[in-house]
Amino acid sequence: MNYFVIANPDKCIGCRTCMIACVVAHSEENIFYKAPDTINFNPKLDVIKTNKVSAPIQCRHCEDAPCAKVCPNKAISKIDNVIKVDEKKCIGCKTCMMACPIGAIDLATLGISDENKFYFSEKMVANKCDFCISSEEGPACVKVCPTQAFKIVKEDDIDISVKERRKLAAVKME
Repeated sequence: MNYFVIANPDKCIGCRTCMIACVVAHSEENIFYKAPDTINFNPKLDVIKTNKVSAPIQCRHCEDAPCAKVCPNKAISKIDNVIKVDEKKCIGCKTCMMACPIGAIDLATLGISDENKFYFSEKMVANKCDFCISSEEGPACVKVCPTQAFKIVKEDDIDISVKERRKLAAVKME
């Protein structure tokens, strides 16, 4: 089973610290020493705020991964229980965005240059949570949330949750 991160909207205060941590975790350079207009601010999650609730929306790393199934370039695949985008293969066609059942994929600008630095161009690529797969510490959003609204969900957590709900349902039926 794929792991994913979920946030409790009752605990989320909409501070967007998770978004900043995501950008920092995926930046090659320390963004705190860069000019604000040069930062490529593309978090892999988005905090949605309404009058009554705020909560981050991010990839659930679906078992059947509709985004991966529809990708014409096979740029989205399962790696170590995580659904990940290969930015080099992505052509920015937006098909994955349309297939995502929770709206967790958007487009981000990716700068491209050759190794000799003769040219620089930009292209749009799919942008979604990758569970901070390259970090040994795990997802940055979980680590920095001031209200501890995030939780990493694994197969055991789901099994326990289902069993508890069944017990509650049985008690209510009595």
